[in-house]
Amino acid sequence: GIARLSVREKEIFPLLADGMSVKEIADRLCISPKTVESHKYNIFDKLKARSIADLTKLGIRKGLVKV
Repeated sequence: GIARLSVREKEIFPLLADGMSVKEIADRLCISPKTVESHKYNIFDKLKARSIADLTKLGIRKGLVKV
């Protein structure tokens, strides 16, 4: 679950779940889009998510994303 995510992944997860693009997240966190992509891949893998919608639903259930 979410506890398995790294500090950076926990930072990126709600932004992805909230619908931000990889480029927007990269700009906001001052990291490269490639780095965001790699975190995104790890998040999907660790949470067994198949889509951004999966992440969003999980984020809402865990209170990390506001509706």
